[in-house]
Parts: sequence; C-alpha cells; structure tokens
Amino acid sequence: MTTALITGSTAGIGAAFARRLASDGHNLVLVARDTKRLREQATELHDRHGIEAGVLTADLATDDGIEAVAARLGDRKNPVDLLINNAGFGSKGRYLDVPMAEELTMLKVHCEAVLRLTSAATEAMRERGRGGVVNVASVAAFVPRGTYGASKAWVVQFTQGAARDMAGSGVRLMALCPGFVRTEFHERAGMGTDNIPGWMWLDADKLVAAALADLARGKSLSIPDPRYKALMGLVKVTPRSLLGGISSKTGRKYGPQ
Repeated sequence: MTTALITGSTAGIGAAFARRLASDGHNLVLVARDTKRLREQATELHDRHGIEAGVLTADLATDDGIEAVAARLGDRKNPVDLLINNAGFGSKGRYLDVPMAEELTMLKVHCEAVLRLTSAATEAMRERGRGGVVNVASVAAFVPRGTYGASKAWVVQFTQGAARDMAGSGVRLMALCPGFVRTEFHERAGMGTDNIPGWMWLDADKLVAAALADLARGKSLSIPDPRYKALMGLVKVTPRSLLGGISSKTGRKYGPQ
C-alpha cells in the first residue's frame, strides 16, 4: 500500500483528499495544528476504510513545524509516495490593512513551507524513481490581488518549473488551482460569502477527484472545473492594466467583507 501525506488535512480540500485517498486504499499521514481533530480524523478513516492513518501535529508557520514534516517526508524506511501541500489561509483586508506579521506568516506557510516540503519529498521520491506532489494554489494566482494571490502565483510558477526539472525522474508535480470551494476557509479568515454567486462554488470532493485524474495524466497545472477554465482563459487575453482594475473591483464585491 502506498502512503500519502496531507498538510491541512482536518478541513476543506485537505479533508476531501484524505477521504478520497483513504477510500482508494492509501495509508495516510495527516498533518495539522489541532491534535484532537487529527486523532478523530485518523480514527474515522481507519475504521471506515481499514487503512493506517498516522498523525503529525505541526504548525507550518514555524521552523520546528516545517522541519518535523520535512523529516517525515525524508524517512527512507517509511516512504511517502504522494505529498499534498494543502495547508494555507486567507486574510481579511486590503494591502496595508493586514498586519505585517500576518503577511509574513502567509509567505512562510504558502511559499517557504511548500518549497521545503516539496524538496524533502521529491529528493526521496527521485531516489525511488516514483512519487507525486500536489501543491494547492488558487485561481487567485492569475490575477493581481494582494499577498494571497501573489503567494499562490509563486506556488504555480515554482511547481511548474520543478515539474520540468524533474521530467523523466518518475516524480510528478502539479499545482492545483481551485476557485471558491465550500470549506471552512472563508469563515476562518472572517470573510463574508453571502455575496458570492452560487455558480462560482465548487464541491471539494469533486474537485479532488478531478485533481487526482489530472495528476495521473501528468499535468503540471490543474484548474479542475470548466467554469474556472473559461474564466482563466479570459484572464489570459485581458491586458494586465485592465485586469488589475477588474480584479480590485471583483475583490471588493466577492472577496473579504
């Protein structure tokens, strides 16, 4: 049986990955900050699917947390075959309204942790000649919209560049770019969602199924829904000067309230 490690596993997209991978027969290493929720999740998945589910309590906003997860990914005796870098958060407020400490924490979690964990995982995977990494980004990566979008743009560029460098090694890397997904994400960030149109919402379980299918096809970028693929197609042909104004207005309408 193969083993998958999922960061931010106890809610949202991470929990959907855990459910799907467990149902497919993968053993799991579940990573989050809340030990109680991790243990409850591990017990439920073990009892329902008969897989082994280990827990690793770690805060990826800290060096100790990143190092603990990196050490588990580098364990050659208990290899991890699939890494899902999903941990992340959003901030309420425009540039300069968000405290600098929070902005730096976001870069730590979204960029530094992703870099260090991807590197730890792929080094071990390359030695075995197989493995996969999914780095969860966002469609916000494609529009100029604050530190969140900028950090997710870094995830996309880093992942696609690393995927090219790892071509032929047997290790696949893919950036996953969802849109609005019904999870705890917006509530935790204090963001209102009543003004987001119903058609923009995605189901986490369907998103994960599409993402895993894209990874199996060898894609380095996954936008797992026709609606958002169409929107991102329009973004590509829109001048950056115009796009900045549109994204600012859209952010005020559909973003944090």
